[in-house]
Amino acid sequence: MTKKPIAWIVDSTAYIPEELSNHPDFFSVPLNIHFGEKQFIDGVDLNLQQLYEKIKNTKDFPKSSQPSAGVFAERYKLIAEQYEQAIAVHVSSKMSGTLASSIAGAEIAGFPVTFIDSLSLSYGVTGLIEKGMKMHDEGASVPEIEAQLKKTAGTMHNYILMGQLEQLYKGGRMSAAQFYIGSLLKVKPIVHITPEGELQPIDKVRSEKKALQYLVDKVVAGHHPSRKKIHVMQGNVLEQAEHLKTLITKQIPDLEVEIGDISSVLAVHAGEGTLAVLWFD
Repeated sequence: MTKKPIAWIVDSTAYIPEELSNHPDFFSVPLNIHFGEKQFIDGVDLNLQQLYEKIKNTKDFPKSSQPSAGVFAERYKLIAEQYEQAIAVHVSSKMSGTLASSIAGAEIAGFPVTFIDSLSLSYGVTGLIEKGMKMHDEGASVPEIEAQLKKTAGTMHNYILMGQLEQLYKGGRMSAAQFYIGSLLKVKPIVHITPEGELQPIDKVRSEKKALQYLVDKVVAGHHPSRKKIHVMQGNVLEQAEHLKTLITKQIPDLEVEIGDISSVLAVHAGEGTLAVLWFD
C-alpha cells in the first residue's frame, strides 16, 4: 500500500472548525480533564456543555493534564501505517507538557514527526496547522513548512477576557485577597500570551461593557488594511461574542470575524464567560 505523504497533528487545546475536523489527513490528540479522582478524555468522555454543567454542579475543581508519551506512541503507530511522516503543532511548551509527551511518543513509535511549538493555544495552533497545509498544497517541502511555521509562531496578537475569577483563584493563579477584591469590584482581568508563549496579565476592567470595548479598541488599533479576518473565541457566551463581532464590524466593516468555541481544556482554566480576540500578522 502506498502511504500518504503527511499527517497533520494537533492537541485538543486547538480550535478545530468543521472544515479542519473533516480534513482526511488531520488528527487531534485529546488532553485529559480531572474532577477529583475521576479522569475524562477531552471531547471523548466529556464535551464542552457537559464540562460547564459539571463545573457548576460539582465541588471538585477541574484540572487538566497532557496525554502520556504512551498515548502519543499508540496514536503515532497507527498513523505510521498510512503516512510517511507527520507535522505536529502543539500548545505552548511554556503552558503544558504536551509537546514533550508528543516528542517522546514519536521516539517510542519510531515515526518521523516534525514538531512545532505554537507558543500559543486555541487559534494560535489552528492558524499554524492551516498555514502548513496550504503550503503543502502549494508544493512546499517539509523543511520549508517547518521554517515558516516556526517563524510565524509567536506572532499572534491576542487579548483574552477571563470568564471566571473563581476558577483563576482555585487554580492558584490569583490570591485570596485578589479574588475578594476582584469579586467585590466586579473586575474583569485581561491576559495575553506573550511571543515567548507565556500567559501574562496585562490589564483589568471594571464592567462587561468596558471589557468588550477594550477588546474592540485593541482590534481597531492593531488593524491593517491587508488583514481580512480575525477570530473571536468564546466560552459558552455566544450572544456576547455575537455582540462583540457587531461592535468590531461597525468599526471595520470589511473585516471578517469568525466566532468559535474555546476548547474544554481552556474552559477548565479560563472559565465560562471567557472572550478572546486573536489574529496573526
